[in-house]
Amino acid sequence: VVAIGSIMIPGMIAAGYDKRFAVGVVATSGSMGILIPPSIPMIVYADAVEESVGKMFIAGILPGVLMGVFLMTATWVAARKMNIPSEPRLGWRHLFQCFMRAFWGLLLILIVVGGIYGGVFTPTEAAAVAAVYSAFIALFVHRDMGLKKVPEVMLDSAKMTSMLLFIIACAMIFAHVLTEERIPQELAQSVLSSDPQPWMFLLMVNVILWFAGDFMEPSAILLILAPLFHPIATSLGIDPIHLGIVMTTNMEVGMITPPVGLNLYVAAGLSGMSLGEVTRAALPWMGVLILALLVITYVPWLSLFLVSQLF
Repeated sequence: VVAIGSIMIPGMIAAGYDKRFAVGVVATSGSMGILIPPSIPMIVYADAVEESVGKMFIAGILPGVLMGVFLMTATWVAARKMNIPSEPRLGWRHLFQCFMRAFWGLLLILIVVGGIYGGVFTPTEAAAVAAVYSAFIALFVHRDMGLKKVPEVMLDSAKMTSMLLFIIACAMIFAHVLTEERIPQELAQSVLSSDPQPWMFLLMVNVILWFAGDFMEPSAILLILAPLFHPIATSLGIDPIHLGIVMTTNMEVGMITPPVGLNLYVAAGLSGMSLGEVTRAALPWMGVLILALLVITYVPWLSLFLVSQLF
């Protein structure tokens, strides 16, 4: 949301999009990366229940594509209803020229993803590599940022990072309190003690995770609840990889659910809108995410097809 939103939100507004529309789309779609590998929540889930990280990564591809199709379709329908102006078609030559101008920026994606998959550096180290590479390109290749601008850029980055870390720190403290009081465990056990059917169990999982996502950070939720849900799902014949994708998808919804929806705070900081305004802007797209979540929950083929083919 920080990286893309800082470019896309002003661009969309300049192109004639309503500000709330632009902020809602960016805040919501920014959580989709959780389903597309490499995904830290998937690693956390796999580690918590001792499942294959590779299978989790592969299983997230089709649900991630489905989520993207749902959001793109909803955006297209909303844009037509709002009569948002469209840009004229400029042809392949213009596309190639834009590609050449964007080459150095697009190369960053190849460096980061290729470096992670190639084992050259970890995701955390990839962030540092990306920062150094971006600074070099901005200063010495495109030269759209002078050396005098560097202190201001670093100060803005520090402000945004401090805000995010403060929110995460508060969420982790609150998660610690909930864990010490065994509230998530008691909630899960009380709901699941009714010996539910598989479809009902998955519905209960979604409801519990939605409630937990209102107050807790994704990694904390997965570490606490995944070991509770995993044995019950296995006993009911639910594939643990499918359960992991359902739980990971719920983390997407949690990222735009107040009061601890991290994407909402980031979008508010970028757009200058209040948290309430950003929340209202994201509500329609939250409905789209929930609809896609239900499809992913009750169509396990989406999560398991590629896994069955490759493993």
